[in-house]
Amino acid sequence: MQLPSTHLKSFQSRPALRRSRIEEGRPYPLGATWDGLGVNFAIFSAHATKVELCIFDQEGETELERIELPEYTNEIFHGYLPEARPGLTYGYRVHGPYEPDAGHRFNHNKLLLDPYAKQHVGEVKWDHALFGYTIGHKDKDLSFDERDSAAFVPKCRVVDPAFTWGDEMRPKVPWEKTIFYETHLKGFTQLHPSVPEEHRGTFLGMANRDVIGYLKSLGVTSVEFLPIHSFVDDSYLVEKGLRNYWGYNSIGFFAPEPRYCGTPFIGEFKEMVSQFHNAGLEVILDVVYNHTAEGNELGPTISFKGIDNATYYRLLPDQKRYYINDTGTGNTVNTSHPRVMQLVTDSLRYWAGECRVDGFRFDLATILAREPYGFDEGSSFLYACMQDPLLSSVKLVAEPWDCGPGGYQVGRFPPGWAEWNDGYRDTIRSFWRGDEGKIPAVADKISASAGIFNQRGRKPWASVNFITAHDGFTLHDLVCYNEKHNEANGEDNRDGHSHNLSNNYGVEGPTDDEEITETRYRQLRNFFATLLFSRGTPMILAGDEFGRTQGGNNNAYAQDNEIGWVDWDVTDESRDLAEFVQKLILLRQSLPMLRRGKFLTGAYDEEFGIKDLAWITPAGVEFSQENWNDGGARCFGMLLDGRAQSSGIRRPGNDATMLIVMNAHHDVVNFKLPEAPGGERWHCVIDTNLPDRSELVPFDFGTDYMATGRSCLIFVLEPVDDEDHVTAQRSFAHISRAFAKAAANQIHFWNR
Repeated sequence: MQLPSTHLKSFQSRPALRRSRIEEGRPYPLGATWDGLGVNFAIFSAHATKVELCIFDQEGETELERIELPEYTNEIFHGYLPEARPGLTYGYRVHGPYEPDAGHRFNHNKLLLDPYAKQHVGEVKWDHALFGYTIGHKDKDLSFDERDSAAFVPKCRVVDPAFTWGDEMRPKVPWEKTIFYETHLKGFTQLHPSVPEEHRGTFLGMANRDVIGYLKSLGVTSVEFLPIHSFVDDSYLVEKGLRNYWGYNSIGFFAPEPRYCGTPFIGEFKEMVSQFHNAGLEVILDVVYNHTAEGNELGPTISFKGIDNATYYRLLPDQKRYYINDTGTGNTVNTSHPRVMQLVTDSLRYWAGECRVDGFRFDLATILAREPYGFDEGSSFLYACMQDPLLSSVKLVAEPWDCGPGGYQVGRFPPGWAEWNDGYRDTIRSFWRGDEGKIPAVADKISASAGIFNQRGRKPWASVNFITAHDGFTLHDLVCYNEKHNEANGEDNRDGHSHNLSNNYGVEGPTDDEEITETRYRQLRNFFATLLFSRGTPMILAGDEFGRTQGGNNNAYAQDNEIGWVDWDVTDESRDLAEFVQKLILLRQSLPMLRRGKFLTGAYDEEFGIKDLAWITPAGVEFSQENWNDGGARCFGMLLDGRAQSSGIRRPGNDATMLIVMNAHHDVVNFKLPEAPGGERWHCVIDTNLPDRSELVPFDFGTDYMATGRSCLIFVLEPVDDEDHVTAQRSFAHISRAFAKAAANQIHFWNR
């Protein structure tokens, strides 16, 4: 049953405007702003000579009127229409010099989108008229095209921002408890059996009760959506019958993508956020401010390029006809300019403030921290976010690399930011594949990559750990394919990277071999156990928890179909895997030792007589330098002492002591369980070879535990039963209750 909404009012189609007298208006706020009596229009351009406001019919098909904006204040053209109201459909024509060699590409024949528009109507229809120059002309982009592009570009619509939030409250999930869940808004619900067909693939589909119930019962806290800003399908994809499914091709930073809106009511996104917040779930947006869909000098003129090309984009200093391409997509947004930086920060404040989004993941974030001389962790954009009272209060996550020189900057973002840690991904993949000499690197990565992030007061949560993301194999395909299979992308399998660090265990793709299937599922459990019991912030790719496949496609950016969508018709084995992941999440949230704000050091605390961390060999003793240098070793233990200092206050901790054992060897390894101070015995809470274990099984110190080949084990210490260990006993009892709850839990709407 779909949640009822008092907000989703019927959209009345009526003429938006009769011919009206333009007034001077104000140069602020930028965009089209309704004040209850009329609409103020304001658009920035440092180099234009004239701006015309173009009024269209409701559907955006017929241009009804052109009105020159009468005032120019501080490089902002502005005017006020006293009779205009929400629903008015409009665009701009901007006049100025067409001098590509000087960086200017004004062409008033091209209708342009308002960079601050809150809603778009229609989509790009590829035609030669979209280009400022004449395609096929001998002078290429130096030529000037006089065709009108209005019939082929989306239009903007004035919106009423009013929305009744009721008693909705932001979840404000602490960083140390955050578990990201990356998903595609359309792909997650397009095949969902509980979502009505008319809502599938939309914001309303994500607001469905069963969709939210599933996410909540799984245990994730923060849902990270691939781009939902208005974007463009590349012409070369359209020609092949494909679409830009992922959406990393923005053309508007304030408007939601129209295809995700089931009705013309702009409040659908806010409705989804409200329902997520009511369930205690955060909404995180993947945002693309590093480039736009207008491409390089041969790209179309849809918005920024025709409004003020020389300001919005980074151009080659000595050849302004051409674009700096640090993004690999043709152009780079010029956040060094104050008005462009304002555009980006205004967009962020709009989504975080008016739409109550809880955080952002910045695609190719290194671009945003680039100044003309290169990456600068003290860049104006990063400083702007740090000092802003709203933006500094939400989650900020960087994808800390781009294609430009010096573009790889993992660990270089300032305090307050978290960063995707691709080193974690590659190291954990290599280790479980059985590669040699990986234990030292694994030890570092599961300890929150302290060598990278333990500086300037940053916390372990700054490392966003992931094994899979939208870009690459799904977790299922990581254990089923040695090679990529991207034939459906129409590029002869040349696209996508080949450095997958995967293993098919003997058969490429699906198999009926039970032994191979069991190995694959155990490896899936190993990956999840490693991810969720590592220090740092875990991120799960949607559908990985039940073994979603893309058929070996590791670059499904153009697959708006069954390849890219989540298939909810799953097997019993897949449901068992999801419930195992649910158990891991519940246990992680019940074990404060995994979420402490201090980095592990392994140093001996003489005052308390404690080491926070010890690395254990299969013989049950601490690692020596010889052990660290043993490239053939594939099994080790990580002993986390719950008595170690847990914060900056000098006092012993009282959390549960844990032992994590990881065996990437293909055969059984006998692991001697070490003695731990303050404890009686060990209890096994997770054995990836025995995923259905429903009770805490005790094991005495010195027991040789048979660690199955390719398996991960989690033990919790049972404390000594005396008055000196009362707090530890309570902690252990809490873990016992959590384990019992996890064993009894089932995934919402999959109850068998």
